[in-house]
Amino acid sequence: MQQPHRVAVLALPGLLPFELGIPHRIFGRALGPGGHPLYEIVTCAPAVGPVRTDADFSIHVEHGPEALATADTVVVPASYEFGPVHEEGRLPEELAAALAHIRPGTRLVSICTGGYVLAAAGFLDGRPATTHWASAEHFQQLFPRVRVDADVLFVDDGDVLTSAGVAAGIDLCLHIVRRDHGTAVANQVARRTVTPPHRDGGQAQYVERPLPESGTHTTTAARAWALAHLHEPIQLRDLAEKEAMSVRTFTRRFRDEVGLSPGQWLTQQRVERARHLLESTALPVDRIARDAGFGTPQSLRVHLMSAIGVTPTAYRRTFRTGSSV
Repeated sequence: MQQPHRVAVLALPGLLPFELGIPHRIFGRALGPGGHPLYEIVTCAPAVGPVRTDADFSIHVEHGPEALATADTVVVPASYEFGPVHEEGRLPEELAAALAHIRPGTRLVSICTGGYVLAAAGFLDGRPATTHWASAEHFQQLFPRVRVDADVLFVDDGDVLTSAGVAAGIDLCLHIVRRDHGTAVANQVARRTVTPPHRDGGQAQYVERPLPESGTHTTTAARAWALAHLHEPIQLRDLAEKEAMSVRTFTRRFRDEVGLSPGQWLTQQRVERARHLLESTALPVDRIARDAGFGTPQSLRVHLMSAIGVTPTAYRRTFRTGSSV
């Protein structure tokens, strides 16, 4: 039996207990055939002992920074006491010494403003990343070499992944499980956690805006209709008609609510449908392309390569067996 993937969660002073618990809850519920755990999670700190939280209690951390050297993935949750990290973009000596234990090639993950730590350490230089929308402008000013995208729930840049604020850490951790072990395992974790396996859109829908006037239409019905008709050609005017809006009004409102254009959202949903069918059925690729709304295997291949970097055949070979878990 394969050894569990080891995840080290770095607890820093002023941490948010909710965010600290996300990796334990999501990765800890990912099970393989026979119910064996797919991840081993350990909490560590720059020094063994009590760590303050932003709540009215502290936690006692039993593992020091040496645990980072044994990790396959390191997760840095947010903290409200970053000090020089948040104010100057500089790592304090103790934190820099702790991060020095991380082995080359280790996957790095941040939740919310935990990205400040990765950026201050230089791990995000020249890379795309995100953080809480309310901190995005400050983050970009402090770390100009990072390509900040404030509109998304998370950014997957291969060996470095960053999430938006707080609950977006759930989205990112589920994405990692999905990437590592397939949709079926991630969906199983989502069901156990009573959370959506995949949330539409990005942070744009959570940015504070004036409340719409009473009676203002949303795009909910159009999205529900589209999901039921992904296998058919869908035009923008079809979606707008479902909400009795002009194309221009619908497009603006859709982007405000979902954080994506209608076309981007449709492609995203079709990719997810294709991934599910590749994992859970033995249907031929040309049939899956039609059922997902891509029309041809060539179109499916292009979109899957663009979204996740693999061909339909390679994706099925990787995840088809695990889909029965």
